[in-house]
Amino acid sequence: MMFAIPFPAIDPVAISLGPLAIRWYALAYLAGFILGWRYCLRLSARNPGPPQPIDYDDFLTWAVIGVVLGGRIGYVLFYQFDYYLSDPSQILMVWHGGMSFHGGFLGVIIAVLLFSYHRGFSPLAFGDLLACAAPIGLFFGRIANFINGELFGRVSDVPWAMVFPRGGPLPRHPSQLYEATLEGLVLFILLGLAARVPAIRNRPGTLIGLFFIGYGLARSSLEFFREPDVQLGFLFQGATMGQLLSIPMIMIGAAFILYARTRPATVVLTASATGATTEARVAEPKTETTQPRTPAP
Repeated sequence: MMFAIPFPAIDPVAISLGPLAIRWYALAYLAGFILGWRYCLRLSARNPGPPQPIDYDDFLTWAVIGVVLGGRIGYVLFYQFDYYLSDPSQILMVWHGGMSFHGGFLGVIIAVLLFSYHRGFSPLAFGDLLACAAPIGLFFGRIANFINGELFGRVSDVPWAMVFPRGGPLPRHPSQLYEATLEGLVLFILLGLAARVPAIRNRPGTLIGLFFIGYGLARSSLEFFREPDVQLGFLFQGATMGQLLSIPMIMIGAAFILYARTRPATVVLTASATGATTEARVAEPKTETTQPRTPAP
């Protein structure tokens, strides 16, 4: 007989006010947006210049729309297209769950490009700080998955395995907690440390690339513990959909870093008298050759 930890019976509904039900899933998104926004303000205040903290204030609404629309559309297209095609009304019922990180990420990318173009600054510099804040939302999202008893792991005999209400009688990996730790907490710490390094911070696009690679590696490795989506199962060469979608993320992340390294570093300079900010590019040092001087006759 396999040992298993009882799954904590947590009501998916956090607060009920008459007909209004506020779910932990919604609170997780709310916490991710608010804490991520505050973290971006803190990072941008260290290096004032385009983009400035007020830009992150104004972008919050854009981020919410990008995550929600992109996440839902991505889930519909990547995971349950036939189901939603047969009953399109279910697409709007996001409170039942069903959000794709990769879709939400694409939605945010589109929002960043449009917003940066509208404000007239570099989307790479703007996206770098957003990438540092993204693991906050991932952490709370995975905790909400655990509370809902969804996206559980594969059958296991590890001492901390759990029997999930919708996972059958056998104990399974609590893979949602693995993902919350690695994709959320660990990635957040690593990107926070990287953002403190001037050689990284001053090359826009590097932090975006590190996030792409970090998430792609974390997600593809943790998929070995996570039960594949029942409607998809194992796909090409036994890989899951999460792994297949993570491969291009890793490749794109490497491309971002290589591109950032080919560009001159940027340094934001603040005028002490006026408080105005300017951005300068630091060119790579060049070796000068001097010709020997010919003595005058």
